[in-house]
Amino acid sequence: MFTVGMFAANCFLVADTEIREALIIDPGFDSELESKTIMKEIERNDLEVKYIVDTHGHPDHVSGNATMKKLTKAPILIHEYDSALLSSSSVDRKLHDGDLIEVGSVKLRVVHTPGHSKGSIILLGADCVFSGDTLFAGSIGRYDLPGGSLKEIQSSLRDKLMRLPDNFKVYPGHGPVTTIGEERRSNPFLQDFNWEFF
Repeated sequence: MFTVGMFAANCFLVADTEIREALIIDPGFDSELESKTIMKEIERNDLEVKYIVDTHGHPDHVSGNATMKKLTKAPILIHEYDSALLSSSSVDRKLHDGDLIEVGSVKLRVVHTPGHSKGSIILLGADCVFSGDTLFAGSIGRYDLPGGSLKEIQSSLRDKLMRLPDNFKVYPGHGPVTTIGEERRSNPFLQDFNWEFF
């Protein structure tokens, strides 16, 4: 996990270190130094980056797309509903709910979770989830931006994320790593879904 850019977004390098295949999630860096730090880790582990995956199309998660594509030659993947948000880099593959992304033995299922943006996704692993800007430790993503929706983020949280087992690790788009169980117990937004006071 690398915390990058002026909005302190989390960028993840996920790899099968035996087969030496990897993917990058949300390269939201805005400096050459940050891209070099990530490339150093890729080179140190002798990894081939197969994919660059964006959990959604906001600049603080995609600003390093073009740089990483140039350095790794990896295709850029984003949900079809957010593909139009990528102006500085071309989309190589539009993702859909249920798609499977594989690097070596690592398998991540694409789950469409609209609410923060129309095309927000989470990436579901065997015992973890990369939650983008849908769920954070102690909070949730904003739903007042263009393409956001209170009703949709409530539905995404209740019907998709809160159905995961408590032991699932949550790797969010900003802030510290948490678990589904911890968020179910203590996240004020998940105690009930009646948020009339906001």
